Amino acid sequence: MSMQIAHTRFGDVEVDPATILTFPRGLPGFESYTRYKLLHEEKPNPTVLWLQSLDDAEVAISVVQADLLGVNYQIELSDEETALLQLEAGHETVLLLTLAKQPDNSKGISANTMSPIIINATSRRGLQKIGLHADIVFRNNPA
Repeated sequence: MSMQIAHTRFGDVEVDPATILTFPRGLPGFESYTRYKLLHEEKPNPTVLWLQSLDDAEVAISVVQADLLGVNYQIELSDEETALLQLEAGHETVLLLTLAKQPDNSKGISANTMSPIIINATSRRGLQKIGLHADIVFRNNPA
């Protein structure tokens, strides 16, 4: 049975329970919110996605896939983190980076490369790994 959520950008959205992402420990600052839905604008290849809390409609976090920004990680997970994600050999993972507007009221946006969100695409379980180092590759896209 599907459920509905209200989102300031997307209006009322119907959520299929099979698409819900579970963060057993929540996210830093939102530890009690464990159920999320990944939303995006209806256009081909959206860049910015929104991680919408299903526990509080006011909580939506803008994110981007790390590989779209040329950010590469070699992440070592503890046994506890591997179990939390229900991660097994052959499971696909998705790495998301949270986005934030610059505090100086400029139009700039920054991505938090030190704390990626890791999602097991098979089990639909996730966690945020805090305090990592990322190798950032800048691509030159000639016009």
